Amino acid sequence: MSLKEAQIKRLQEMNAAAELGGGEARIAKQHEAGKMTARERILYFFDEGTFEEVDKFVTHRCTDFSMEKKKIPGDGVVCGYGKVNGRLTFAAAQDFTAIGGTLSETNAQKICKVLDMAAKSGAPFIALNDSGGARIHEGVASLGGYAELFYRNTIYSGVIPQVAAILGPCAGGAVYSPAIMDFIIMTKKSSYMFITGPNVIKTVTNEDVTQEKLGGSNTHMKVSGVCHQAGENDKDTIDKVKTLLSFLPQSNREKPPVVPYEGEVEVVIPELNDVVPADSRRPYDIKKIIKLVADHGDFFEIQPDYAKNLVVGFARFNGESVGIIANQPNFMAGCLDINASDKCARFIRFCDAFNIPLLTFVDVPGFLPGTGQEFGGIIRHGAKIIFAYAEATVPKITVTTRKSFGGAYCAMSSRQLGADIHFAYPTAEYSVMGPDGAVNIVFNKELKNAEDPVAKRQELVDAYKENFANPYRAASYGFVDEVIMPEMTRIKIIRALEMLQDKEEEKPWRKHGNIPL
Repeated sequence: MSLKEAQIKRLQEMNAAAELGGGEARIAKQHEAGKMTARERILYFFDEGTFEEVDKFVTHRCTDFSMEKKKIPGDGVVCGYGKVNGRLTFAAAQDFTAIGGTLSETNAQKICKVLDMAAKSGAPFIALNDSGGARIHEGVASLGGYAELFYRNTIYSGVIPQVAAILGPCAGGAVYSPAIMDFIIMTKKSSYMFITGPNVIKTVTNEDVTQEKLGGSNTHMKVSGVCHQAGENDKDTIDKVKTLLSFLPQSNREKPPVVPYEGEVEVVIPELNDVVPADSRRPYDIKKIIKLVADHGDFFEIQPDYAKNLVVGFARFNGESVGIIANQPNFMAGCLDINASDKCARFIRFCDAFNIPLLTFVDVPGFLPGTGQEFGGIIRHGAKIIFAYAEATVPKITVTTRKSFGGAYCAMSSRQLGADIHFAYPTAEYSVMGPDGAVNIVFNKELKNAEDPVAKRQELVDAYKENFANPYRAASYGFVDEVIMPEMTRIKIIRALEMLQDKEEEKPWRKHGNIPL
């Protein structure tokens, strides 16, 4: 056998060993659990034939606890780059079959290397997480690896999109890398995230809780708000990541890709005239308006089951990606509360960081009252929305469909907070508060002295509605740029986006602001 043949054989053997991960038995166990292996996930994620692996033969350097006898090429994580939907993307997939996908010092260095490469290349980074956490055998070296990763997640925040897919366990310090990243997408029933597991909680607080209830996708989608979307299985979760990426630019130096829209772009939609009820007390689904005006009716919603009084997500208008924020009258009358405020502010800041225009649909009676909200810091949380809208320099378009009352008028992308264009439906109402509350305060003495307080009150409420339950007072001040028929919404949005495509806005120099966290 020639030297050349021996070298080829050795390379083939090393490739085969690395690609086998933790071995056939562990791969079979992964499949029995309904999960793909790290390499299968990577190959499914990237466009066929485009994946280029980095650090395939890296192994750990630990010699404690006889770990020198447990070396697997790749050390429990598959890293590299390739094309996703034809665009350069970087990824790291933790391999649960290899030492439980635990994070060692060298494992962390592999992930950090591709994250650095992603930042230098100006391309998204995706983490496919499935790990037992820190490699206990390495002690502080493993923890240092996590800190190195957290540092990079932080300094590259707002530089390149970072998305975490949670496809298995993610516990302890491991959860903070996804938490710093822009979006988290979990797999239902087979993934979980928590700081301390059920056994520790039982010991410390004597609470009995399952892994699924403590940190499953259902908990993080509905209760904590940690998770932004959830897939039915590994493939569905990865598909959702790919769909999300299609709305995003490669980096903060670019605009999102434009997807050519086939069909008539400017269309009148008469159905929109009937969505907002004549009775201002009746609810309706704001997502019906969103889907009627968006290209092909497509709307990729973010956190659909958390803080449902506010809707956020991505859509396209004539092929251009747009971030949508909308009050939801179908839930809590669309009031803003603590959770909705956090959801709203973070989404605004993401869109602004990555040059995605903001479209806001307003129907808000105000901030949610109550001791729970006040004690929980609604003042601080609500201020986040104001801060986020005010500092955003991307194109901002506002459409008020109905109520816009009190401080919530200011917060929801008002003209004074920097909205570039403010449209209003004929059903729009602008006021410090609703007619009933306003009459009680303004005409308190008249109502007390009236011969028929009930009739007088109704007369005053009707008069207040006549003056304020319409958009024309606000339009007369220039706070509303145009009162439009609902059927014209899509046309007006597309023309405004076209007008604002080269918008430039500079804020005073600063190192960074101090958002009321």
